[in-house]
Amino acid sequence: MIFHAPQYLWLLIPLGLAFYLLKPRSLRIVMHLLIIALLLIALARPQLEKGITQERVDARDVIIALDVSYSMRARDIRPDRYRFAKATIETLLQKDVKDNVMLIAFTTNPLLLSPPTTDHALVKTALEALEPKNILTKGTSLKKLFKQIAADKNGHKELLLITDGGEERDLDTLTGTLKGADIHLTILALGTTEGSTIPTEQGKPLRDKEGHLVISRINPLLERLAETLDGTYLTPGSSPEATADAILKSFEAGSRDTNSIEKLRYSYTELYQLPLLLALLLFLAVHTRAARKLLPFFAFFGIQLHASFFDTLYLKQAYSHYTQQEYNAAKMALLKVKTPSLQRQIALADTYYKLGNYPKAAALYRSIRTTSPKIKHLLFYNLGNAYAMQGTYAKARMYYTKALQLGEDADTLHNLQAVALLEEQKKKSLGMARPKSQGAQSKAKQSSDENDNAKKPKAQEQSGAGSGSGGEQQHKKRTQNEKKQLLMDEEQKPQKLPLSSKVYELINKGYIRETKPW
Repeated sequence: MIFHAPQYLWLLIPLGLAFYLLKPRSLRIVMHLLIIALLLIALARPQLEKGITQERVDARDVIIALDVSYSMRARDIRPDRYRFAKATIETLLQKDVKDNVMLIAFTTNPLLLSPPTTDHALVKTALEALEPKNILTKGTSLKKLFKQIAADKNGHKELLLITDGGEERDLDTLTGTLKGADIHLTILALGTTEGSTIPTEQGKPLRDKEGHLVISRINPLLERLAETLDGTYLTPGSSPEATADAILKSFEAGSRDTNSIEKLRYSYTELYQLPLLLALLLFLAVHTRAARKLLPFFAFFGIQLHASFFDTLYLKQAYSHYTQQEYNAAKMALLKVKTPSLQRQIALADTYYKLGNYPKAAALYRSIRTTSPKIKHLLFYNLGNAYAMQGTYAKARMYYTKALQLGEDADTLHNLQAVALLEEQKKKSLGMARPKSQGAQSKAKQSSDENDNAKKPKAQEQSGAGSGSGGEQQHKKRTQNEKKQLLMDEEQKPQKLPLSSKVYELINKGYIRETKPW
């Protein structure tokens, strides 16, 4: 059970203090205090989670293209161009909650940070995970960005381009790329005509190879580009909030219509009627002569049991069986739960994982929808484990990478390195075995010669409360030969890259080809 407006529950504290201090002996006063408590609970709107449902909503398709090149560190826009752009996007996500938003970061190459989604918390998480200090490219290629965006022909889109324009000069090529696309362009030009120096990590102004100061100015081509494509050209407002409001007005002017899309949401059953009705019955019992006749009503409501009560009971039984490693019994208890709640789905997927049914576990993990970044990280981590146990290392690597983009985790990073090594060994046809299954002690001796050189992914060792799945404790015990091989592998591996380095590697792709980045 949850409360939609839990702030009203705080008022129960002074009510409880009044009862404790006054110590009323009159039953009438006690009943009145109980009526007030029930009314407060009704105001808090208790709800029961029914599960995930699909509904159709009207929303615009919005593409946010953020320039993350080195020149965005210039401080002619306070505090600097990039941080102003980031604050504007975050405000826009809060104000415009319905739209289907895609986030792209670009320098000389565009990189998708977040696919189209109405889950704006996920878009914000992707934006916060981006570290500009790890981006080294100094060039800006609008041509490559427009080419990638124009390739998507699925309906009308609003394109928000946030950039200083770089050194682009070819207006005809840029307009020709977008002219055939069903796109309304809004440009937020970050920069001034006077320009500004660009601070380095050491705080000194950036200089070119000849030792001259690098001055980054707003590219006048941006305004002409917006005019040619009948778009909107905006400059920064007095604050990110004012700038976001101007962007929304541009979207409304450019959007011909909205698209109807399917969105997954949690549905709830309202229960505020129950405490409200009980308060009414108590009031009538106190202030009317029909108290005896009302007693059957109290008995009737007292014995009513909602289906969620049984669901909660089955969940507790399943958790108990799971902690005792009775996974078949846990599965049977979970299958009795009628409401496909988040807890039930994760616990059932964990149970299938423990039973060795990795395809079924992976299918359940993929079916779960949530707005919580922590739970998304957990699901991606468990999906990586499930695919690793099946020997599908490419998919395992993909999901581990997605998990690391949502937050740093030592186990996930270790597993990513392990499956990368296993995938490389598999490609070289060295006969390396996949990671051992959970509880595979009986097969360990038969396959020890094949598995000596293979690293095994770690797995979380928490119970079925939805905290994850993983290998058993016995997998942490390695033989002496495995330890020696691991030491040899550590010496042969390249230098350990920082977290999410693959993202920055993709962004910085093409950096070595730059001849005149300024």
